[in-house]
Amino acid sequence: MTCGNCARHVTEALQSIPGVRSATVSLQGARALVHWNAGSAGNLPALIAAVKNAGYVAKEIQDDSHHHGSPQKNWWPGLWLGIVVTIFLMAGEWITPFGMTGWFAWLSFALAGMVQIFSGAPFYRGAWRQLKQGSSNMDTLVALGSTTAFGYSAWALLSGAGGHLYFMEAAAIITLISGGHWLEARVTEKAGHALKSLMHLAPQIARKIQKPEDGSHTFDLSAISFSPPSQSVSVSEIEVPVSSLRVGDEVVLRPGNTVPVDGIVVDGESTVDEASLTGESIPVEKRSGAGLFAGTTNLNSRLVMRVTAMGEETALARVIAAVQRAQTSRANIQRLGDRVSNVFVPVIVVVAIAAGLWWGLAPGSAGDFHQWLAQFLWPSRAPAGAAAGFIIAAAVLIIACPCAMGLATPAAVMAGANAAARRGILIRDAVALEKAGKISAIIFDKTGTLTLGRPEVAECLEFNGREAAVRDLAASLAQNSSHPISKTIAKISTRRVVLTDWQEIRGCGLQARNGGPATVRLGSLRWMRENGAEITPGEKFISHWLQQGATILGLAEDKRLLGLFAVNDSVKPDAANILKALREQGFKIYLATGDNPQTAAAIAKQAGIAPENIFAEARPEQKAEFVMKLQSQGERVAFVGDGINDAPALTQADLGIAVSRASDIAREAADIILIKSEIAGVPEALGLARATLRTIKQNLFWAFFYNAVGVPLAAMGFVSPVLCAAAMGLSDLVVIGNALRLLRWRR
Repeated sequence: MTCGNCARHVTEALQSIPGVRSATVSLQGARALVHWNAGSAGNLPALIAAVKNAGYVAKEIQDDSHHHGSPQKNWWPGLWLGIVVTIFLMAGEWITPFGMTGWFAWLSFALAGMVQIFSGAPFYRGAWRQLKQGSSNMDTLVALGSTTAFGYSAWALLSGAGGHLYFMEAAAIITLISGGHWLEARVTEKAGHALKSLMHLAPQIARKIQKPEDGSHTFDLSAISFSPPSQSVSVSEIEVPVSSLRVGDEVVLRPGNTVPVDGIVVDGESTVDEASLTGESIPVEKRSGAGLFAGTTNLNSRLVMRVTAMGEETALARVIAAVQRAQTSRANIQRLGDRVSNVFVPVIVVVAIAAGLWWGLAPGSAGDFHQWLAQFLWPSRAPAGAAAGFIIAAAVLIIACPCAMGLATPAAVMAGANAAARRGILIRDAVALEKAGKISAIIFDKTGTLTLGRPEVAECLEFNGREAAVRDLAASLAQNSSHPISKTIAKISTRRVVLTDWQEIRGCGLQARNGGPATVRLGSLRWMRENGAEITPGEKFISHWLQQGATILGLAEDKRLLGLFAVNDSVKPDAANILKALREQGFKIYLATGDNPQTAAAIAKQAGIAPENIFAEARPEQKAEFVMKLQSQGERVAFVGDGINDAPALTQADLGIAVSRASDIAREAADIILIKSEIAGVPEALGLARATLRTIKQNLFWAFFYNAVGVPLAAMGFVSPVLCAAAMGLSDLVVIGNALRLLRWRR
């Protein structure tokens, strides 16, 4: 593969095989990673055959340590030869008087022939592979163009026909386009630097705690004098490859060490720098029970962690996979470029032949038309002589650039995905980027999204004087739920009640049986009422705390209310400013929550959301219906939630944005994932997506404009083959350079 277009063709070929879920093709690594659908049997021969049918060669990687050379290095030998020969021939023709001598013509023939054979080999091989498959690509145009210039000159020299020889032009064409490919490979590699940085975050060596039972040695017990019972047997630390670690192993992290795998802290307290993974610059405090993620750095104290995830199951691996998937995915807007690219080469060949025949068979009319156009463009001398037709045809073939159209979208998506990853934003694919650039309305969930997600029980009201029993029962009901409020309730008592038939009713609450026929429930007041519980005795308590923006939960046994809990969760300090900034950008802001209207109104007021844009007491499926309602009104809707209870709404929305910690990445189904749990990433993600979509449109415009202007100018004789080669390479660099500006994007 020589360019991004090649990688795209290989990707399409692999994805055409039945059962393939996704295919990631790396131009830099010259390798492909294919994932199959669940239940599909991997068919390696079919994959290799598909790549072969696309005009390339593939084989299975037997040793995963294999690394292919950098694409820019592949162009070096031929590029150096072309540079030396081209400079020599230019000097001979333009500076010295040797250009008109016979010996210099033969020397030019030999040197240009070497460039054609060695420097032009990649183009000829690529064109031949495509020809065998009945297809064509940019290699076809380059091979035809340079061969036309070289072939005509060789014929004129060998036949003695005389006239100007174009050996220098033929060598310059190959050299300039090779240089363009080298630069393209270099800047593309630069665009992938963020992904490479992620791949090298996790260390290869870890300090494992070697416990006595881990050893496999045998000992002569009679030779051992045992220590008194009051003394403990120490364990040792050994350095082991990270690949040898297993779930449950314990690893020591000294200050400055990078976390090798995912795990939890079992001993020690420290702060950890998670900026490399989440984009959050403030170190996070870690103590016993806290999660640690591969690629983050322990800062100031010794920690002991227990391994919980390895390899592809770590948060870092999920981030890398998400970035790779985004880089290789295709946006809908790319289909326009694909459709044009599919017919581009045959059309250009026809135009080149037609232009060549016109200049060769009717040079008078072609020259007159050239002179008429020159008065509107710039002074230019029309090609003349028998070589005019060949040179015009070569110029048309060379200036045409399907690569610019093929690179317009992938280059921008790759740069946008990398820029997002640096900020702790994971974008699923190019389609998500495209959708994010068209959003008009944003719906926010409340708990853990607009609020801190650290709720506290502000007050508990028990009925019938059974305070301890009520707390014990509520904590027992809540202990198995992962909802933030449930986790808070579970902490109000350490005693547990034996429950059976436990269930979590999404959007309502929790229920179980308490050793008898009665059903106990913990959940929203609306759910309490629906099941016949009378909440009138707690109206004063409810009214007071609703005005404070608290969430009120009821605990009931069948229809008998046992207690009420006021749970407070503060609005994030920067929420109001962030939502204000989004409104100023033209977005309509809504709040959807399962909480009661009074609490929702209090939170909305603090966050600056209009009362008419509140949707309260909404179950998960009703949130999805609210999204559908806005969509039916013509809005392009983004839903921002925690990615756990908001799955229906995240799926229904045009764009799902999950505000989640890295440990939740594997469970997300959203289009965009904010690794750091801060909604500040929402305007950043949407702004970057808009910038990426704008860059894609700019690139496509440039690619179409360049070819629409360049091809006619070459056909009319206004651009020489050498300038055509330089312009073609420049067009690729303009597209890639424009995409690279996204790496420096700032909101």
